[in-house]
Amino acid sequence: MKRTATALFVVLFLGAPVSGVWAGDPEAGKAKATVCAACHGPAGFSPSGQWPNLAAQKEEYIVLQLKAFKDGSRKNALMSPQAASLSDKDIENLASYYASMKCAP
Repeated sequence: MKRTATALFVVLFLGAPVSGVWAGDPEAGKAKATVCAACHGPAGFSPSGQWPNLAAQKEEYIVLQLKAFKDGSRKNALMSPQAASLSDKDIENLASYYASMKCAP
């Protein structure tokens, strides 16, 4: 328990990198992202201010947000049902795909 608390402290308060925690496959994520493109744009840049850009977003952030939509701790009429259909591997793959994109369209 103490080791877990220490690791959490390091990650949250000291900004330790957590890259590599998820081993997503960007190519598999790209194949799964066709549905996402309707709102978030085919290149990860949303055509509307209503939805966020996903291109170059941090992988960890995308994983955490999709899992929150999936488990119901974050609610949205569009995203909650979309995330509910994703496996943990799908989530990791999507996050890896969007994180691998460049910032500028």
